[in-house]
Formats: sequence, structure tokens, C-alpha cells
Amino acid sequence: MDIDIRHIAKLSRLKISDSELEGYEKEMGEIIAMVEAMPDIKDELTVDPDNVMKLRSDEIGEVKYSRDEILKNAPKTVAGCVVVPKTVD
Repeated sequence: MDIDIRHIAKLSRLKISDSELEGYEKEMGEIIAMVEAMPDIKDELTVDPDNVMKLRSDEIGEVKYSRDEILKNAPKTVAGCVVVPKTVD
């Protein structure tokens, strides 16, 4: 199977050097082979109908702390919000 890693990298806006290209092609081929080897799933119900899931009710609990009490533990706050380091350029 021919996998165009450069095209995938372009679509996902990744920079892949020529030295890394062969490794990514091998890894992508292994992933595709693994997916192709997975068994087909029939249109059968795999959930036990006698054991019904019980969902919790969406209820808002009692507010134990004020916003100011919570924010006083943050290292830095601005306008009532926690300031965190920038993680994406």
C-alpha cells in the first residue's frame, strides 16, 4: 500500500523532515495493517439487555466555596480568571 506521508503532513500542518519520512511510512503501514486485521463486527447487540445501564441524574450540588476562595489558591489571576502558561504558538 502506498501512503503519501507528505500529503498527510501537509493536511495536518506538520513539518516532517526527509530523515523522518521512512519511519512514519513504516508506522502508518503497521497501523493500517492492524486495522485491516481487525475482525468484522456483525449487526448484533453486544450489550446485555438484562443489565441496563443506570445513568446518574444531572443535578447541581451545593456550592461549598466562593469564587474568591477558589481563585486565591491560583498562582496568578486576572479579571477573575486563572492565568496559565501559553501552550500553543
